[in-house]
Amino acid sequence: MPTDRVRGWVVALVLTVIGGVVRSWDLGWPTDQGTPIFDEKHYVPQAWQVLRNGGYEDNPGYELVVHPPLSKQLMAVGQWIFGYDPVGWRAASALAGTLCILAIIRIARRMTRSTLLGGLAGVLLIADGVSHVSARVGMIDVFPALFVLLAFGALLVDRDEVRARLAVVVAEGRIADTLYGPRLGVRWWRLAAGVCLGLSLAAKWSGLYYIVFFGALLLGFDAAARRAAGVARPFLGTLVRDVAPAAWAFLAVPVLCYLASWLPWIASETGTDRHAVGQQIPVGGPLGFLPDWLQGLAYYSTKVLEFHATLDTPRGSPHPWESKPWSWPMGLRPMLYYYESGTGELGCGSPSCVSAVMLIGTPALWWISLPVLGWSIWRVATAFDWRHAAVLVGYGAGFLPWFTNLDRQMYFFYMTPVAPFLVLAIVLALGEFLGRREQGLERRRTGTLVVGVYTGLVVANFAWLWPILVGTWITADRWNAELWLPSWR
Repeated sequence: MPTDRVRGWVVALVLTVIGGVVRSWDLGWPTDQGTPIFDEKHYVPQAWQVLRNGGYEDNPGYELVVHPPLSKQLMAVGQWIFGYDPVGWRAASALAGTLCILAIIRIARRMTRSTLLGGLAGVLLIADGVSHVSARVGMIDVFPALFVLLAFGALLVDRDEVRARLAVVVAEGRIADTLYGPRLGVRWWRLAAGVCLGLSLAAKWSGLYYIVFFGALLLGFDAAARRAAGVARPFLGTLVRDVAPAAWAFLAVPVLCYLASWLPWIASETGTDRHAVGQQIPVGGPLGFLPDWLQGLAYYSTKVLEFHATLDTPRGSPHPWESKPWSWPMGLRPMLYYYESGTGELGCGSPSCVSAVMLIGTPALWWISLPVLGWSIWRVATAFDWRHAAVLVGYGAGFLPWFTNLDRQMYFFYMTPVAPFLVLAIVLALGEFLGRREQGLERRRTGTLVVGVYTGLVVANFAWLWPILVGTWITADRWNAELWLPSWR
């Protein structure tokens, strides 16, 4: 790790404060005539139910509760502090988005061993339109994004600690005592990763994908560490020594965390489907040996799964802003969350004014995704660079599973947890441009110039998009100038 520990934290905290100001600027705007916008109309009232009921939704009007409770419980905290108003609706999202900035700075610094590149990752994430808009609306996608990023960071710390413990064994001459290598003791950061993955699952079911992908990454890290330490049978050693505790950390712990988010519902009398036994499902049915609350949760979960499995694109009448995953890496089909037009009296300086919020990836970041990901694949294939492999796993966990059912309605905001991994891939590539100390001063200066120009381009691109990321009133001509591609309309 870099030796400038204090400076590393100063850089991280200063950029986090800047990012928090950017994310929270005029947070209460816009609204739909004082009501939530877009899918806030689902989640904001559900979060208010959570606050009113003490942790659970009863949803008396209809049973459209199709996500686990944790995100709405966190949103309820914001409403408790600030009230049922636009700032209260979005405060928890803004905090989660700000914490993502702190997390990615520390993660990038650990991966690159560079405080400069860690800070650069924070700047790029601040300037990402997808991350920015997701942190400014009362919707749930920013919460799994935060927990996934924290789980990834915990995995990286666990990787370093495992290698440090193995180094001690090597130094003591005990590495060949068994064919499988040593037992590594309690790995608290692996457990922390499991907790974070459980929280991501409790925020949104797509967290399940990260449990699977990060579980594979964890075992890959373990096998590589044992092999590097000189263990005679590293892969068998991973199977014998590491799989069982990994299953506890990445299966049992996430399930327990997921169930913990349902505790208020379990203790309730009016929670949605809480008392399904004897009503929607018969007493003494196939699951009659289970407690009533668990049968009710299974019934509820089955209905939610049915909703998601049948959420197909209607033939001939697709949602106007849905998209398919092949368009997501470059953000070719963003989403319009809010739009209002009016007269020049609104202050835009023109007879025709527009206020809009669009979930759009900053093109200077997203339009280079394919060559950047291609570079990461090349580095894995030719040098087996573990950093690129880890980033690809994180990116793939949030992207690849959506190809399994292309008939389903899908939307660009599904990429919210993926955006930090795109930033990490870009930062790793920029590290190559910066070069190494042994490559000479001229080479380093040229690389620094390239990185500086690119970073300035990203920030300028973000500044240009700012009006349609926050809903500032602009002229109709400026609105049209913001829409660079036909698919953005």
